[in-house]
Amino acid sequence: MPELLSPAGNFEKLKAAVRYGADAVYMAGQIFGMRAAADNFTLEEMKEAVEYAHNRNVKVYLTVNTMPRENEYPILKRYFNDIKDIPFDALIVADIGVISVAKELLPDIDIHISTQANSVSSYACKEWQRLGATRIVLARELTLEEIREIRKNIPKELELEAFIHGSMCVSYSGRCLLSNLLIDRDANRGMCAQPCRWNYKIIERDFDIIEEKRPDIPIPIKEINGETFIMSSKDMCMIEHIPDLMESGINSFKIEGRMKSAYYTAVVTNAYRMAIDSYKKGNYQYNCEWLRELESVSHREYATGYFYDRSTETANTCKDTGYIREKAYLATVVSYNSETGEAMLIQKNKLSVGDPIEVLSPGKTGVSAVVGDMYNELHESIQSAPHAQMTFYMKMPFEVKEGDIVRSAG
Repeated sequence: MPELLSPAGNFEKLKAAVRYGADAVYMAGQIFGMRAAADNFTLEEMKEAVEYAHNRNVKVYLTVNTMPRENEYPILKRYFNDIKDIPFDALIVADIGVISVAKELLPDIDIHISTQANSVSSYACKEWQRLGATRIVLARELTLEEIREIRKNIPKELELEAFIHGSMCVSYSGRCLLSNLLIDRDANRGMCAQPCRWNYKIIERDFDIIEEKRPDIPIPIKEINGETFIMSSKDMCMIEHIPDLMESGINSFKIEGRMKSAYYTAVVTNAYRMAIDSYKKGNYQYNCEWLRELESVSHREYATGYFYDRSTETANTCKDTGYIREKAYLATVVSYNSETGEAMLIQKNKLSVGDPIEVLSPGKTGVSAVVGDMYNELHESIQSAPHAQMTFYMKMPFEVKEGDIVRSAG
């Protein structure tokens, strides 16, 4: 059965992924990862995180998927020497030079080829395998039909991984130069500012567009066959199509989102875990509550990526700008006392006695409740928990467990 692979932008997110059902997580160190703005992990945090995950039978993949320039290879070699004793389950790489250094300095580690490498055929997959790869993360522009054909034409032991949920990029598998042009942040080196999401105006007389905060950098545009090429893509969501995914030959279902919140990681992982497990049991039936869960996290309009629509036929772009905001993440359960019916919680956002809430637990959709009696650390009665990261106690109408999430009901 395919693994469920979740993002881990920091240790809190990694723990959320593990608690809510990930089979594996992917993370990055402080350098050479394609999400440079995520918190990411120090060397000491990497060691602790891998031990935490492995103790719970969860694999950990390290992303090293930028394309280093010539002067960065000495740094890369030092980095690989620094991590050589951390038992990662695989490296995710995009550059053939990085593979050569990995084979030299980390000869026993599995190599997964990043989506940044744009693998779209069985020929490319087999060539990567010849160079030492054990898994290919396919380009997001492939249809399910194309993926099935690739699966038929490659060796059984070569694994395929594909994104099934999260942000899509208007540029081909994420290769974009727009961020470089506007603010000198290289999207292909982990620093994308997502300028495709910004607001632009068209200067009709010049056939230029300008971003609202950068009028001094006009960008000429041309419309070719009714299309332009600076635009915001819809987010991918395949929760309604689990049988198609399960029967596609994909070995690993990947969730995008190392830049997203721990709440996002928990909710999305949980929804797909429930759906996959339902299929595994042999009595699969789509549950509309799974989509409701995914609509509770921050996202753009949802679509099915290019699994059913070829990228040459639809731009898959948003009709509305901006995000659909997630429900407020109010608190995380630290412990529960079954004798008193009280939970100890850590506050994330303000909540008050009488507020309508939902409690999210692994393997379940959100359960409605109302904030009960609240107490501070001295067990003095309080009406609200207004301070970030404060510890407090709350009467619960049902049993909860460590790691359960309390969120707003609105």
